[in-house]
Amino acid sequence: MRLSNAHPSRATLAALVAVLTAVGCNREQPAPPAAASSNRLAGVIARGDSLALPGEWTPPPGDALEHSIAGFATTLCAGVFITGLEPADAAANVGWFTGPPEDRKVVTDTVIDRATQTVRLKLPSGVWVVAKRFGSQGCIPLPAGKDSVFFTPVVVTPQLPDAATTPWPMGDLITPAPWPAGVDSAKVAQALAVGFGPDSAMTEAFIVTYKGRIIAERYGPGIGIHTPLESWSMGKSLTGTQIARLIQMGAYTLEQPAPIPQWQQPGDPRQEIRIMDIMRMSSGLRIRAPQDPGYDRSLGYPDHLWYYTGAGNSYAWAATRPQQWKPNTVGRYRNTDPVLANYLIRLAVEKRGEDYRTWPQRNLFDKLGIRDATLFTDPYGNNLTQGAEFLAARDWVRLGNLYVQDGVWNGERLLPEGYVDHVKTLAPAWVADGRPIYGGGFMWVNGDGGDPIPKDAFSFRGAGGQSTIIIPDRDMVVVRLGKYAGARTGDATLKDGLALLMEAVPPKGASTP
Repeated sequence: MRLSNAHPSRATLAALVAVLTAVGCNREQPAPPAAASSNRLAGVIARGDSLALPGEWTPPPGDALEHSIAGFATTLCAGVFITGLEPADAAANVGWFTGPPEDRKVVTDTVIDRATQTVRLKLPSGVWVVAKRFGSQGCIPLPAGKDSVFFTPVVVTPQLPDAATTPWPMGDLITPAPWPAGVDSAKVAQALAVGFGPDSAMTEAFIVTYKGRIIAERYGPGIGIHTPLESWSMGKSLTGTQIARLIQMGAYTLEQPAPIPQWQQPGDPRQEIRIMDIMRMSSGLRIRAPQDPGYDRSLGYPDHLWYYTGAGNSYAWAATRPQQWKPNTVGRYRNTDPVLANYLIRLAVEKRGEDYRTWPQRNLFDKLGIRDATLFTDPYGNNLTQGAEFLAARDWVRLGNLYVQDGVWNGERLLPEGYVDHVKTLAPAWVADGRPIYGGGFMWVNGDGGDPIPKDAFSFRGAGGQSTIIIPDRDMVVVRLGKYAGARTGDATLKDGLALLMEAVPPKGASTP
């Protein structure tokens, strides 16, 4: 691969794909720690079948291989132009979910143009698949034959003081202070080393806070406190946080039917879907996702991935999906729900007469000290924070601590009172399925005790081992981010690190020496 400036050159991608390791799984979120038995899985499938409404799945438009390579192009664009990775590293180790290694190998030619921040990948058919960075709106796959997007990108600039001279958590300045009473410093150091893991874990960032204070922090080579990293479906919980922010501002309630314009015709059964059903992954809408029990790849390219790769209007597609189940009856991990939540954000923000693309920075990130967030959009300018966003590790720590502090930051209530209790309450439809692992607000809950932390702990989770774990019982937040290729080892070492942290930090109310 050659990198180009004004005059792109072309080279084969073969040298890059040669270093790709075999992908063992293609998952958007970590598998449940206690893997379901075949009988249990069969029961989940059978229950879903018994409750299903009449209807058939309609595949999204376009060619499956082109979609997969669009995912690769977008990931490569983000790795090189946002995180700052070398192209070979990004191609081999980052973002396998939307463009798995087995598909990447078919690419015959590539162009990485640093001047225009564009990635072009050629397929054996002669088709070029293109992804381009559009500043604050991230890397976007372009529709065939197009060289731009269908909206006017805007520059999103934090309105915050210099981070270097601003005390943590609003900035980077860490004031020396005595070690917290009752916290075992040696055990914390051990947890950091174990949780970060060996080189094979490919961990890029590992941070632990106790009562908002950073007590452990480590980064991989070339990664710093302001490096935006792949985070995938942690963005779903960020989407939930934005909805909660709008609820606090009076735009919505959790209990109200979701006001999706396409659902407002008389007799449309989707009018029964509440905002809380969407945010519990329990809307019942019919799409397909690799996380579906009994998923069959041969049936066609799943909508779950198409939202990242289809170069279409994601909100329009999501809003036209029919029902597969009545709402709040069956829990399924599918991207249509967070995409619709993002649609609701856009509707509310524009109804308020505010700028949609700067709203998250002005109304959430600026309040928390977050300076390094890039929220990707589709070609129509719709935010795709169901899993297309890059933030620095400390930014995820800040978001986690917002939840530890019950939605209050610097004395201002940013999230509704009671919302934190809501997100860590298990979703009824998932409990009915025998899978007590999902809560509200697009949060994972340790309800099955699969992680060595209290059962009321909850988390932002994303593909490739990305985690922001909130442990209220310990006033603790743990963030682990890493390259996708290291996910299996990273998941295992994270668990080992969490177990050590539970020994190092006393529960609330425990006596200290």
